[in-house]
Amino acid sequence: MRARVIAFYLPQFHPIPENDRWWGKGFTEWTNVAKAKPLFPGHYQPRIPADLGFYDLRLPEVREAQAEMAQRYGIEAFCYYHYWFGNGRRLLERPFNEVLTSGEPRFPFCLCWANKTWSGIWKGASDKILMEQTYPGMEDHAEHFRFLLRAFEDDRYVKVDGKPLFIVYHPDELPDARRVTDFWRENAVKAGFKGIYLLGVLHLSGKDLRPLGYDGAVLQRLAPFYRNVYGEPSNGAWGPLKKMLHRVPKELTVYSYKDLVPFFVPRSQPKFDAYPCVIPNWDNTPRSGVRGLVFHESNPELFRRNVRDALRFVEDRADDQRLVFLKSWNEWAEGNYMEPDLRYGHGYLEALLDELRTFQPGGGAS
Repeated sequence: MRARVIAFYLPQFHPIPENDRWWGKGFTEWTNVAKAKPLFPGHYQPRIPADLGFYDLRLPEVREAQAEMAQRYGIEAFCYYHYWFGNGRRLLERPFNEVLTSGEPRFPFCLCWANKTWSGIWKGASDKILMEQTYPGMEDHAEHFRFLLRAFEDDRYVKVDGKPLFIVYHPDELPDARRVTDFWRENAVKAGFKGIYLLGVLHLSGKDLRPLGYDGAVLQRLAPFYRNVYGEPSNGAWGPLKKMLHRVPKELTVYSYKDLVPFFVPRSQPKFDAYPCVIPNWDNTPRSGVRGLVFHESNPELFRRNVRDALRFVEDRADDQRLVFLKSWNEWAEGNYMEPDLRYGHGYLEALLDELRTFQPGGGAS
């Protein structure tokens, strides 16, 4: 085990009554993907899937093909986005429910609680509230944990030091977080586990999440400016990025992916357990139109550098904690995916596998 690559996975690609009501009958992310158009010269849109096509995640054959492909290219597990809005309310739950109850595919998984209010951003109407994220109290957290325990007890569930790995996408937004995380740990121990390995996703900061009860963080450095927390310039933002920024048309934000690669992985280790997140590509204009963000001219060879930096970041960790997260397996409407498309085919997957094969860990304790 040289490195444990875990890919975030979007379970959205199937119709649900709520999306039918909000956006029209049969709406999925493919609706936005298929209608996308280039907004400036050289803009890579639309992005058309290759091997797997415009799939429907209600089909077990699709889920099996995804898992087989991911495993073949060195990905250890999918981290399914999990939507729990409070009072037991879930959405987009069918694909994972079927993975859990059927026992197929025989491919490892974990869960990331995407604890965020849904707005109309999927269709460019970010001011429209569709489903509010609520936190009704400890009774709801207990109900939530009972559901999670069903997943934790599955032999496919990803463990770190014998503890089920669980991620909170917006750790700062969880009210009374320390009480909740302590409650989860206590219940995990009661269920026979050594505990629970809790990570929060850090988007814009290097905040130490341990006082909130988390073990560490996933460093998802997607946003274009960051505070001086990892040894970057002390002016509060990375000066070079300001020079990259240009607007095409007036509101569209475009960066060169090549120039961003050195900043995706921190230059130094923080004082807490932190794990890198590689980003193959990004272009959310199918969702957001001219309000979108584009990492222009990403390609497999540039992505290879991102993977190499991430592997170096974890090379001295113990085998079990040599985690590298990948955002994402299949977020097509954000132009953020590893699945083959018509332009690059398996290129991103091949770059990942090549780097994993040549990676030599630095000898951290086993």
